Amino acid sequence: MKAYLILEDGTVFAGTSIGSPREMISEIVFNTSMTGYLEVLTDPSYAGQAVVMTYPLIGNYGVCREDMESRQAWPDGFIVRELSRMPSNFRSRETIQDFLISQDIPGICGIDTRALTKILREKGTMNGMITTDENFNIEEVRARLRTYAPSGVVMRTSCREKYQVHPPARTEDSGEPDYRRLRHAQTGAGKKVALLDVGAKNNIARSLAARGCEVTVYPAWTKAEEILGDGPDGIMLSNGPGDPKECTDIIREVRKLYESDVPIFAICLGHQLMALATGADTYKLKYGHRGGNHPVRDVETGRVYISSQNHGYAVDVKTLDPAVAKEAFVNVNDGTNEGLSYVGKNIFTVQFHPEACPGPQDSGVLFDRFIKMMEEGKKDA
Repeated sequence: MKAYLILEDGTVFAGTSIGSPREMISEIVFNTSMTGYLEVLTDPSYAGQAVVMTYPLIGNYGVCREDMESRQAWPDGFIVRELSRMPSNFRSRETIQDFLISQDIPGICGIDTRALTKILREKGTMNGMITTDENFNIEEVRARLRTYAPSGVVMRTSCREKYQVHPPARTEDSGEPDYRRLRHAQTGAGKKVALLDVGAKNNIARSLAARGCEVTVYPAWTKAEEILGDGPDGIMLSNGPGDPKECTDIIREVRKLYESDVPIFAICLGHQLMALATGADTYKLKYGHRGGNHPVRDVETGRVYISSQNHGYAVDVKTLDPAVAKEAFVNVNDGTNEGLSYVGKNIFTVQFHPEACPGPQDSGVLFDRFIKMMEEGKKDA
């Protein structure tokens, strides 16, 4: 079936419909990862967006549902150059086409994703429509696109109720955790971590649990008093979708968490929410950072990590109060902020994804740094 991608600037791409045949309007963003399309599709941070995969062939290893980063797929649409309909992988249980249909996600393939990405880089992220209607009126569509804005995405993606993630069992043969990709010493054994889910990927809780932590996951609307009342050794603020300034109620609760003496580690949206809660500002990037090859520099050590990223907003370092926070990580490509360290507090935050999935594991050591903070916090107490 023929399908069309119509951009807000009037550009039209013609291709083939994939996934659900329904019409879709969303913000169009691109991801440069070469692998990990299932993790991209199930990352809650993409709620309210349609994803362009810049790598030309998608779906060649099928769908392995154990690799999903949340309970479902979240993007509004999926845009690829070529879709593999015959995957080759012993772990595959279905094709990407069947997965998109089961998740009711419309998409388009057979278009020039390189040309599309160049448009988004030069003109900036913009809204778009995927439709199978050949008789569309371009001006009517553009008028609809200009008025679209995603909203309420954090509350939509968060868990519905509090739950726990326990450290993985050790096998009798090897004494190793049974998580396939996370085999760490139990450095956080006995530590209780509260994870505020504002659109969390599964691998955040898994990364902590694999290090021995008992993780309690809280819905986004949980009050700070409830979290602190449960007596956590540390608090994690997760990644998530949308404009951080929309989360006014959550920001008020994050401020209360900041004022406590509990060590805090925040990722992506959580990093932005902490900055807003302490008086700094955020702004929208021209086309964002999404992919698994973004270099970030540790300001203190000079070490560069290759990181996984997925964000369209950044903290404005010019608005930081130096008595409150200082810049800890910087994006090597464009100089934007990638992390903060809070003065006089056991709090550090990063814009990138140390839990990756997909992406490099270079910065996974930051979870160990968080565990060390909790250890030191207990000694001080």
